[in-house]
Amino acid sequence: MARMKGGVSQSFKLYLLRVFLLLLYLQDSSCSSVNSLKGSLNMDRKEDTLLPEISPTASPQPFLPLLAPSPWAPFTNSTLPKLSGLCTLKFDAVERMMGVTSIDCVAPFAQYLANVMCCPQLEATLVILIGQSSKFTNMLALNGTLAKHCLSDFQQILVSQGANDTLQHICSLHPSNLTEGSCPVKDVHEFETTVDSSSLLATCGKIDLVNECCEQTCQNAISEAAKKLALKAYDLLSTEGAEVLTDHSTMVNDCRSIVHRWLASKLDPNGAKDVLRGLSNCKNNKVCPLVFPNTSHVTKACGDGMNNQTTCCDTIEGYVSHLQRQSFVTNLQALDCAASFGLKLQKANVSKNIYKLCHISLKDFSVQVAPEVSGCLLPSLPSDAVLDQSSGISFVCDLNDNIPAPWPSLSHLPVSSCNKTVKIPALPAAASGQISLNSLSIGPHLRLFALMALGRLFYT
Repeated sequence: MARMKGGVSQSFKLYLLRVFLLLLYLQDSSCSSVNSLKGSLNMDRKEDTLLPEISPTASPQPFLPLLAPSPWAPFTNSTLPKLSGLCTLKFDAVERMMGVTSIDCVAPFAQYLANVMCCPQLEATLVILIGQSSKFTNMLALNGTLAKHCLSDFQQILVSQGANDTLQHICSLHPSNLTEGSCPVKDVHEFETTVDSSSLLATCGKIDLVNECCEQTCQNAISEAAKKLALKAYDLLSTEGAEVLTDHSTMVNDCRSIVHRWLASKLDPNGAKDVLRGLSNCKNNKVCPLVFPNTSHVTKACGDGMNNQTTCCDTIEGYVSHLQRQSFVTNLQALDCAASFGLKLQKANVSKNIYKLCHISLKDFSVQVAPEVSGCLLPSLPSDAVLDQSSGISFVCDLNDNIPAPWPSLSHLPVSSCNKTVKIPALPAAASGQISLNSLSIGPHLRLFALMALGRLFYT
């Protein structure tokens, strides 16, 4: 019996040793995967064996993440935020909305999704929070002291759920964004007696996400309401003898924020989110979010005296690769970026269509997701990232619609997506709401999955 016990003991020790070695192997594999992903996030153009090779002519297959133990502890096991205890806003009214925001602004991706997803969702959530809270306070703005406490608490809650801890910097968010600014009206009753609130709600209670950006029906109604609020300052000027008025355009803009909060108080949080995200998208899609650094080396290689096409294309591709490290862009933003960059080069005496010469496409202006794969263009309509506990963070982008970047003409303004008489190349369709990992037939769209090992990279 003693020998049998000894044999079992030795066998068990051997089994433990094998398990230990296997864990070491998995740990090494996980570290390698993390380092590879980190290189991808830094936009290095080096071989990454974790991402699938996709032919430009083939339909991409979904990239499924590697398995790793305890993958999303930072998200599934939220930490307890340290709150001031001084903020009077009703955070429970936007609990679900803040969960969405924390995923859209998840720590590793926040800066890359900032202009398209993270900041618009963050700003909308803050507007809805103040609007919903006004049902109890009758105020559509906070004073300066309270704004500091509430903004701090707001970020603490988001960070405790996995959001980036520098959102105030990334999204240029300040306590003043929670106040009335220079708008003379912040009381709900005064607001509703100053503007035609029933007409405003009828116009903006629900918007057409496609047509609103061109027809501006709700935007015009909000502007009119903001102007009426701003005029109250002149009433104060005549009755109280105020000496100096804030610039009128600044005042109207501050009052526009008050209008947004009032709308958010009259709609349910989801309805308010649809309106606010739709309005912000109209604004964001009109502007290229990329910063173009010095182009002197590009103009030197590709200028009118160009004598080496290869050198020119190598130079332009190197320049564009730096742009690809900045931000994901939507398909409409990519058009704006192509036009802005092209005009910048033309003003520096680059007259040849180097987009055509060097095969530059719209996707080259967005973040690249894998070697030998074109960039990811996000849908022009509002979208959110999705957290799946078994597969990680995902969001939809287009990898297959290879639209050549249009070379702008100095004699014509860039084509507007609202100009019905001008034929614009077919743009990628808006993303569907399908998020199931079991369905592999996702056509030309590829969901980008953050490896579950990301939790180890950014939280340990």
